[in-house]
Amino acid sequence: MKQLVSRREALGILGASCFLTLSACSSSKDERSTSKTNQTSSTVTVRVASLKGPTAIGLLPMMKDASGIPTTDMATTPQKADGITYSYTISGAPDQVLPLIIKGDADIALVPSNAASVLYNKTKGGVQVIDINTLGVLSVVTGDTSVNTFANLEGRTVYMAGQGASPEYTFRYLLKQAGLTDKVTLEFKSEHTECVALLASDPKAVAILPQPFTTAALAKDTNLKAPIALVDVWNEYAKDSGSQFVTGVTVVRKEFAQQYPDAIVDFLDRHSRSVHAVNEDPVSAAQLVVEADIVPNEKIAQAAIPGCNIVCVTGGEMKKALSGYLSVLHDFDSASVGGSLPQDNFYYSI
Repeated sequence: MKQLVSRREALGILGASCFLTLSACSSSKDERSTSKTNQTSSTVTVRVASLKGPTAIGLLPMMKDASGIPTTDMATTPQKADGITYSYTISGAPDQVLPLIIKGDADIALVPSNAASVLYNKTKGGVQVIDINTLGVLSVVTGDTSVNTFANLEGRTVYMAGQGASPEYTFRYLLKQAGLTDKVTLEFKSEHTECVALLASDPKAVAILPQPFTTAALAKDTNLKAPIALVDVWNEYAKDSGSQFVTGVTVVRKEFAQQYPDAIVDFLDRHSRSVHAVNEDPVSAAQLVVEADIVPNEKIAQAAIPGCNIVCVTGGEMKKALSGYLSVLHDFDSASVGGSLPQDNFYYSI
């Protein structure tokens, strides 16, 4: 089993890969960007960065309306329109997204929950979280019919991607709570596709996969099953912490939020409606998922969406769920959240 010391030494904000390596549901390193920043006295372009995965799925209906809707305050400036538009960048790896926020090349980013805390510490409070966009999306996947409960992992090697980020820390925490820390060997792969290949070649192999990889793997190989959702295991062992298993959050540069508060209100409204559209109509959303090259098959995308736990949680509910989750990770390994827990100013409030 890998040692936490080497992980602490390697942990840096550019290496905080995540779920979405977890969330990064594609190994492609291609990026898609619609435009450059264009901020004038009357218009602001909000530059949004995300990963190919559940977080991006929640954005897709919003992205379809890429230019946004200009707003006009007729009461104070009847001849002047203040417009809010958007540009988007979708990347295949977290280390392509995080630097955009650090360098000021993106205003809003959808990132792993623990990476948001690391960003906060690295930038000395320079980012704030504005919503939770994804809850638990990890499952145990295997062709071994004897694996039915979390306790059945004892004595096995478990493969997963997402080293040094929330997937690893969450899984190690759950192993500790279940008394399995020294009874399970954890082996990391660079991509989820490697884990899927191992499952195909070895019927006894066990892997931790996120959506929509889980659904895709089950569709491709009917001998595989996903008997254990880690969100259920989390609820079993951390139910008294007041936390939720938070995979991904949306952060904003504090400077941008202070300069353009109306843009944050607009984004949250659009994001909420976008997430609602995806969850209410997975069929239409699946078409957008394929168009965005996140999943190649509409049937798989449609089947995976309910398990992606795409949400838009803000305000007090966001703070309670996320702070509880980060506290659990911090108590387990402070390096997982950047050394210390964020202060109250980390949680954006309208």
